[in-house]
Amino acid sequence: MVFYKAVPSVAAGMVGLVTVSAVVAGAPAAAQPPLHHVHYTVGASQDTVGSIYYREVDPPNWAEYSHNPYQYSPKADVDLGPNKPWTLDVMLADPDDWAMVVVGLPGPTTPPLAEPGFVCELRVDDVVVKTAKGTRGALCSIRSW
Repeated sequence: MVFYKAVPSVAAGMVGLVTVSAVVAGAPAAAQPPLHHVHYTVGASQDTVGSIYYREVDPPNWAEYSHNPYQYSPKADVDLGPNKPWTLDVMLADPDDWAMVVVGLPGPTTPPLAEPGFVCELRVDDVVVKTAKGTRGALCSIRSW
């Protein structure tokens, strides 16, 4: 008789487990923010090596970013010049705060470039939102901080 009563208890427990699993599995996931297409372009008025830092992912928050900004800003040393631009496409959730590309001379003793020097362009969802130029470097960013 104990065996007979245990079977319905186990079966009832399994039904409850299946019901809870179905409710949890059916719950919608947290909505992810829409991603924006970000296109970086960097060029130079003459042949040179440019040191480029850029943002390819959204940091989780300001505290994480400020603790180690280089973790979220990779560097590339790139040969640039007329008709030799560097381009990169990334997807960011918050380009207003995180889209950024900066280019500069490879070292402090490298002479400045001829005008216009380095040039950069930042596009978000195929709209140019920032351009800059400079003989020692250029920064393209729309962040408010």
